[in-house]
Amino acid sequence: MKLDLDGRVALVTGASRDVGRAIALSLAAEGAVVAVNYRSSPAAAGEVVAAITAAGGRAAAYGADVGDKGAVDAMVAAIVAAHGRLDIVINNAGVALRQRFGDSTPADWQAQVNAGLYGPVHTSHAALPHMTRNNWGRIIVFAGDSSRVGEAGLALAAAARAGAIALAKSLAKEYGRFGVTANAISLGLVETSHSDPEWLAANREKILRNYPIRRLGTPDDVAPMVTLLASEAGGWITGQTVSINGGFAMV
Repeated sequence: MKLDLDGRVALVTGASRDVGRAIALSLAAEGAVVAVNYRSSPAAAGEVVAAITAAGGRAAAYGADVGDKGAVDAMVAAIVAAHGRLDIVINNAGVALRQRFGDSTPADWQAQVNAGLYGPVHTSHAALPHMTRNNWGRIIVFAGDSSRVGEAGLALAAAARAGAIALAKSLAKEYGRFGVTANAISLGLVETSHSDPEWLAANREKILRNYPIRRLGTPDDVAPMVTLLASEAGGWITGQTVSINGGFAMV
């Protein structure tokens, strides 16, 4: 299936590595112009842009902390100024600190809520006027299965992402009449460059018992579904939480 995103402009937050990088490459391969957002890794974001342009696509890097509304507003304004529109927002950026809730601090809470909940709030608020003007838009938020079933050690990240799921469902109801869809992606454990190798080595066998497909996910497992939801082919899917999790949670 060719998803054909020619003429669409997409923002992918946290796109300098791993899942965000895979999504940016996938959207660009379907013809979208991709805004590669990063917070603190301009060199890595530049490598993603270079990979896209080397493959014949179009992309540019935009630095912004998604937890900072002013920075997000400025980023979206710059994207629209450069390309005349913004059609797709993929809220991939997040912070998950694995720790006992009793050991966490308000600073830990704020970092996770800023990225996991306020990030999608900020990007959606900035992008929706442009989407409604064009009567077409896609908003996708990322959550983990912990957001739906709970997980010891991830209470704050789970709470923030659960809020993002509720945001997507509410936006789906409010903005569907403008041709805008909003969905959530709920992930199982995806092995990335920032996974804790010692923790994984110590716990892999126990973890895999919970996955009917006996392996952890990869960024390339995630990108195809996101690209589908971002396309015209996904236009009748909205307000949904789509699991990409190897069967970890079936709810």
